Amino acid sequence: MSLPSTYADRNCSLARALEIVGERWTLLIVRDAFYGVRRFGDFATQLGIPRASLATRLKALVEEGVLARDESTAEYRLTDKGIALWPAIRALMAWGDEFYSAKGVKRALRHAEDGGLIDDRGRCAECGLLIPVTEIQIAPGPGFDATGPAKDPVSTAMNVPRRLLEPI
Repeated sequence: MSLPSTYADRNCSLARALEIVGERWTLLIVRDAFYGVRRFGDFATQLGIPRASLATRLKALVEEGVLARDESTAEYRLTDKGIALWPAIRALMAWGDEFYSAKGVKRALRHAEDGGLIDDRGRCAECGLLIPVTEIQIAPGPGFDATGPAKDPVSTAMNVPRRLLEPI
């Protein structure tokens, strides 16, 4: 028995959430928005996503209120609704690091105020506080692989320690 193609009429919050963010490109777009990517071309370059697919997904994320598009700058920004996805993104990153990154975390999360590592629940190992997204610094971790083709300026900016949500 195959699953229905839409869950919009189902009485399940998880199914309804998956209607919005349950496709891999969508989650990667949201992840890159946390990293500070804001422009269409930069999303396309970072993700290697076909431009038509990117346009469709960005439009859907704007319609759902996860992203807002600033018409004057043509930039996309996470809304409060989008920022509320951070615990899910963080959990999926931690799960991927644990089971699919033999050399350790790909990107380390630190409390920008005291440098403490942030655990998989979002707490700082130094001060014990639950750290809001705006106070998280992300940096390449031991499992990060910087080899590959020449990097563009956005890739370069994403691969040095920086705060989440800081625009690139």
